[in-house]
Amino acid sequence: MNRPSLLSLDDALPQLLAQAHTLPETQWVSTFDADGRVLAQDVVAGLQVPPHDNSSMDGYALRALDCVQAGAVLRVTQRIPAGTHGTQLNSGEAARIFTGAPIPPGADAVVMQEDCEVLEGGQIKVNMAVPTAQWIRRSGEDVTRGATVLSRGTRLTPAELGLAASIGLAQLQVSVRPRVALFSTGDELVMPGDVAPEAMPAGAIYNSNRFFLRAMLKRLGCEVSDLGIVPDKREATIAVLRDAAMHHDLILTSGGVSVGEEDHIKPAVQSLGELSLWQLSIKPGKPFAYGKVNREGGVCHFMGLPGNPVSSFVTFLLLVRPFLLAMQGVTQTEVKRTQMTAHFDWPRADKRREFLRVKRNAAGGLDVFPNQSSGVLTSAVWGDGVVDNPSGQTIARGDSVRFISFEEWLA
Repeated sequence: MNRPSLLSLDDALPQLLAQAHTLPETQWVSTFDADGRVLAQDVVAGLQVPPHDNSSMDGYALRALDCVQAGAVLRVTQRIPAGTHGTQLNSGEAARIFTGAPIPPGADAVVMQEDCEVLEGGQIKVNMAVPTAQWIRRSGEDVTRGATVLSRGTRLTPAELGLAASIGLAQLQVSVRPRVALFSTGDELVMPGDVAPEAMPAGAIYNSNRFFLRAMLKRLGCEVSDLGIVPDKREATIAVLRDAAMHHDLILTSGGVSVGEEDHIKPAVQSLGELSLWQLSIKPGKPFAYGKVNREGGVCHFMGLPGNPVSSFVTFLLLVRPFLLAMQGVTQTEVKRTQMTAHFDWPRADKRREFLRVKRNAAGGLDVFPNQSSGVLTSAVWGDGVVDNPSGQTIARGDSVRFISFEEWLA
């Protein structure tokens, strides 16, 4: 029997994203609480920012024609703190002004207080020639009334929350959080805290995948239902899948997506809907499953990740992450790849596209973790990213490689 050909990541990802329809529901949330949420509608400015010409310095507002040469003496006729408005400024006059305060009528420049000398009798001496428009922030130079300042599909960051607040928005309309059911399969799995290390039975392992998958789902803004460890029994697997599908948008599992006698995910999902087992041409992370579990009135997406921890970690970032972002309406799901210099040799090319765990060094290059096994989670802790290495490609010290940082991937 011929083995199925491996599917490239560039072919698999578009097929997967084609199924990731944006969730139709939206909700209004406080701008204070919208960090990481995804905008469901464009944000359009209803005013100018700043709303008026204002001073960008503490100093004096004046007429530039009065100060064409250093040494001009002007009479200070008014004081304008931020939040107040001044009156008409005439020739030979100056206004004491503070950062953010509106420029008074008649003034066309500001001079910093450090460039002035305070004289007796309410006068100042300006110790420089003052150009027109100096230290003035123009109305609308940040935001123009009617402009779209944030686009639908934007995943909000603190800077964008500040921008929304600057145009007066106390609430923002965002996509609902995807509801994800998470469980692991495998009778060999033990939860930390249930059994002490010295009492671990032969063949048992602690369930590490459940911890990092749950954390990454929450970082993506998901509501997570942790369903624990499901026994390696078909009936138990079917029951969990059926119940989870009723109230979730995605079911995510790790382990049990191979073809062994104790791998019950495939027949269980197929009995409730449909499943495609993909053999991906990536390393780590070859086995991956996508399918749908039928429920009343629709379907629930299903994704099965490999059981080896680094394989599960990498396939989540490559496939599950963009899928969940797309479900929230994010339009740009790809992460940036940066060209960096390899400070290592990788002499053996692999048939699969490799994601090598690496770390930036003090010299500005990349070091590689010596053990790239899919079971060595230490490599993902030691490293701060991966090299995206094409299939059939060796790496020599000094070569330019494509680097993806974990910081950006996990933001």
